Amino acid sequence: MFAIDGVKLPANASKAKSGTRADYQRQIDKMERAAKQMLTMHQSADSVHADDGSAKQVARKLQCLQKEAQRLRDWLARNPEDRKGSKRGIRLSNLTDNESAKMATSKGVLQGYTGVAAVDEKTQIIVDAQAHGTGSEQALLLPVLEATAALRNVDTVITADAGYHSQANLKALAKQRINAYLPDNGYRQRDERYVDQHIHTGKPDPLWNKGKQIKSSHCFKPADFQLAEDHTHCICPMGKRLYSNGSNCPINGYAAMKFSGAKQDCVPCMRRKECLRTPETTATRQVSFFKGKRNAEENYVEWMKVKIDSDKGKEMITRRFATVEPVFGNLRSNKRLNRFTLREKTKVDGQWKLYCLVHNIEKLAHHGYTR
Repeated sequence: MFAIDGVKLPANASKAKSGTRADYQRQIDKMERAAKQMLTMHQSADSVHADDGSAKQVARKLQCLQKEAQRLRDWLARNPEDRKGSKRGIRLSNLTDNESAKMATSKGVLQGYTGVAAVDEKTQIIVDAQAHGTGSEQALLLPVLEATAALRNVDTVITADAGYHSQANLKALAKQRINAYLPDNGYRQRDERYVDQHIHTGKPDPLWNKGKQIKSSHCFKPADFQLAEDHTHCICPMGKRLYSNGSNCPINGYAAMKFSGAKQDCVPCMRRKECLRTPETTATRQVSFFKGKRNAEENYVEWMKVKIDSDKGKEMITRRFATVEPVFGNLRSNKRLNRFTLREKTKVDGQWKLYCLVHNIEKLAHHGYTR
């Protein structure tokens, strides 16, 4: 069994230097305005022949501003486009290390890299190590599978945590006929072993509680609306008709029927506060009735849920913990790898591999390979 997991570590880069090209251009414009004001002050001081040190101080500040503005211009010239995210969005750039990324952790947001390791269960040897400048673990599973292909056989099992669970990854694992166990984010709610976990969320904790917060809603729910047999409309609790505005709308991978009320019915309604979350800004109520999954590919997620909820799946989750977490504990606590000291992905990847290599040498020595 190969257990795959990642650890997010700070980079040798300033989080305050992160932004988009538009952010950097605004900084340049702001510096130029400040420099123009300082230049005017400097010229007025020359006209009155000021001999104090204020003129020299203004000159030094002006020089620093011009130097920083030029550095930003040079960076924009070297990087003509923003970094692209995994979902075609814009990923923040960084002036000190543009290949690092902002990452959310349990202790806040850091500027860093994700060190990924695939660990063999029997010996806790790291069979593959990679460092990536992204906090999205879903995009890091397939590169590890490709790197370990020569080390796996038909009996090899792959385990990973919920961060690697995605439709694309499960589909790729199925196509390659790889026996894998990737839990989803909701597996703890279905596992009786975690039935008492809500007790711990109430304890005082200085760290941010990333658990899903239960939101209370006083609004009417879809169950309070009566769907017509021909699915052309539905009736609200006040007896008014909501008309169809889509019979096969995609919502988070599901197909749904959407209905919307008429303004002449919703605006003068006396129960708007019970129906709308923001009655001051929302004119009409919309309701969606879900029909199920949109396509058959979603079965990969359902199949993995059944696999994880089985006795074997629960066992593999525990075995993954015992395999990979001690390795990260050794690297971070014993080897003191608290942050990456180099810059750029190639160098950081080499530093991560070096620490993993030292871990492997230590393991081999303890297993008696030195004799």
